[in-house]
Amino acid sequence: MAEQVPKSVLFVCLGNICRSPIAEAVFRKLVADQNLLDKWRIDSAATSTYEIGNPPDYRGQNCMKKHGIPMNHIARQVTREDFATFDYILCMDESNLRDLNRKGNQVKNCKAKIELLGSYDPQKQLVIEDPYYGNDSDFETVYQQCVRCCRAFLEKAH
Repeated sequence: MAEQVPKSVLFVCLGNICRSPIAEAVFRKLVADQNLLDKWRIDSAATSTYEIGNPPDYRGQNCMKKHGIPMNHIARQVTREDFATFDYILCMDESNLRDLNRKGNQVKNCKAKIELLGSYDPQKQLVIEDPYYGNDSDFETVYQQCVRCCRAFLEKAH
């Protein structure tokens, strides 16, 4: 029997310190809970260079701790290679989507399906708002949206 190639997903937001590392951690936990970790390559990245090398926002880390979800990530920017190696690039808002589509169009062998993570939301909230200038409850909202979207995405992509 041929060995199954893992599927891959990259979660993307502006700085890679709020929304995308939360989505990455949530998805990793969902996949682990279903014993599918060996079937997925999971990461997150930024469209900008603002936060490269930084850990996730402390408010996001606190939110994940509250929900018992491990979060271990250092911010990085999306690379050309990401477009060629990831099956899915799921982003948080229209600005991310525009940036990713523009960059993806410059990559000859782009195989990634670039979409809004919110397109999987059963509650039809397409945009996952940036909580950076908000408060703890805004991070909780991002967490809840990511849980809904990641569950639905995993069900569809599984």
